Amino acid sequence: MKFLGNVLATVIGLFVFCMLFFFGIIIIGAIAGGNDDAITVEENTVIELDLSKVTLDYAGKTSYKDFNYFEADHDGVTDILNAIEVAKKDDKIKGISIVNLQSQLGMAQMKSVRDKLDEFKKTGKFVYAYGNNYTQGSYYLNSVANQIYLNPVGTIDFKGLSAEILYLKDLQEKSGVKFEVIRHGKYKSAVEPFLVQEMSPENREQMTVLLNSVWDALLKDIAKSRKLSELQLNAIATSLGARTPELALANKMIDKIAYEDEYHNAIRTQLKVSEKEKYNTVSITEYAKTAALTVEDYTKEDIIAVIYAQGEILSGEGDVNIIGEGSIKRSLEEARNNDDVKAIVLRVDSPGGNALTSELIWREIEITKKTKPVVVSMGNYAASGGYYIAANADRIFAENNTITGSIGVFGMLPNMSQLGKNIGINAEQVKTHENASGYSIFEPMDEKYKEYALESIEKTYTTFLQRVASGRKMTLAQVDAIGQGRVWTGTAAKKLGLVDEIGGLEDAIKYAATLGKTKSYRTENFPEYEKDFEDLLANFTGIAALQTNEQLLKEQLGEEGFQMLEQIKRIKSRKGIQTLMPYELNIH
Repeated sequence: MKFLGNVLATVIGLFVFCMLFFFGIIIIGAIAGGNDDAITVEENTVIELDLSKVTLDYAGKTSYKDFNYFEADHDGVTDILNAIEVAKKDDKIKGISIVNLQSQLGMAQMKSVRDKLDEFKKTGKFVYAYGNNYTQGSYYLNSVANQIYLNPVGTIDFKGLSAEILYLKDLQEKSGVKFEVIRHGKYKSAVEPFLVQEMSPENREQMTVLLNSVWDALLKDIAKSRKLSELQLNAIATSLGARTPELALANKMIDKIAYEDEYHNAIRTQLKVSEKEKYNTVSITEYAKTAALTVEDYTKEDIIAVIYAQGEILSGEGDVNIIGEGSIKRSLEEARNNDDVKAIVLRVDSPGGNALTSELIWREIEITKKTKPVVVSMGNYAASGGYYIAANADRIFAENNTITGSIGVFGMLPNMSQLGKNIGINAEQVKTHENASGYSIFEPMDEKYKEYALESIEKTYTTFLQRVASGRKMTLAQVDAIGQGRVWTGTAAKKLGLVDEIGGLEDAIKYAATLGKTKSYRTENFPEYEKDFEDLLANFTGIAALQTNEQLLKEQLGEEGFQMLEQIKRIKSRKGIQTLMPYELNIH
């Protein structure tokens, strides 16, 4: 038996050694490979604008504190913008090609890319676009191109905006599983589907205003690029006047009906390249790696710190998809204690989330403002908790189609008391004090518990109002009148005094520089997320499995089903009182 034990121990030891050796080689290779990101760009090159894997403003920097390993990605929207900026002055880059654009970007992100492409065109270089089909969102971005091509059997989905919300009150009653809802704000429609079976007049009002405002901003840009009036574009949307290539061409929504090979021949003509010759291309994400090394002038000592707060607000360290107090507080502290940092721009792209975390970040911004100017730039969303952390900035910038506001608070607790009765579950409690048991999912909500919970909700809402009133120099009554959980676009928010300027991240950075009294500066991106060795191993071992599982789920459920599953997972992770916007708005 001792012999077998020794053999087993040796086998296990060898296995562990092989595993450590294997992962060690991977890590060393990753570190070595990370220093060789730059590529060589040939003369007469065209950038291929593939945005299919670009989802976030900030791709992120991660420091593994238990292991001397640092990684930085360059596939965020900011990197794409930097790449196009560098390409404007790069003599080797002659144009940008957009073929069958697949994008998950929000409208504010698309606008920032679109505006940068418009700047690129003004240098005399070309932007060409080709699509087998165009969604509404992809057409918005592609419409900036000098020439728009459409496949002879393709379509353009241009019909106006709509939103669909599922109401679940009857389903809860039939299933025996319901959500106990405590809220403040008559427009806080995040919880409305659990309370009623049809849309309230207040929610229908805000949805109508919101969609019209987003549509108007979208039309304005398309009208300018295509030299059409907004009246003409609305008529095309109403009549589905771009549903066939022939109609799209007749209505000036496109320039050419052609196959993809003909499109590439047109680019060859621009480059003065033979039809038999393959022209030089580079993907935008590859070019962004080179641009990252040249876009900043490191001889400039003055710094504008750009801190990215993107994703739902939850507690903890946070990462590129989650706003946590750990990484944001550390970034603010580092920026305000660095004498070279003259001002800070907080880039907010968040629908909100945990109320306590929002308050912790708000407090850190309040401390920072006493030392350095803080300017906020709003992305796709800066709503509810996202607005909470933005409200006390020295200046707030938003895009026309940014979704913001949603100043309201709610809490949701699952309740299975009816389901328990239906299937024969009876929960009995024993306690030493009247309120010791708190809340049980198998008992109807106690009125006294509900009273205490509502008290907490009201206190959080009052604090929220105070934070906004103080930051925006308004009275509590003024904030409450435009609060109540209602969402606004950037255009409407500016009229209401919730934001100061309509503009993008670059505008916010320039304004921050004036507050910081510097004309010669460079930017530095934050946060740098802190992970440990276990996280590093989990990344290497789990990423392939995760990607495989996601792909399988997408194939089985479809994209919409997969996104619904992801939303359920996010709901399960929410704890405590929420300052969260009512819904997700995706335009395709």
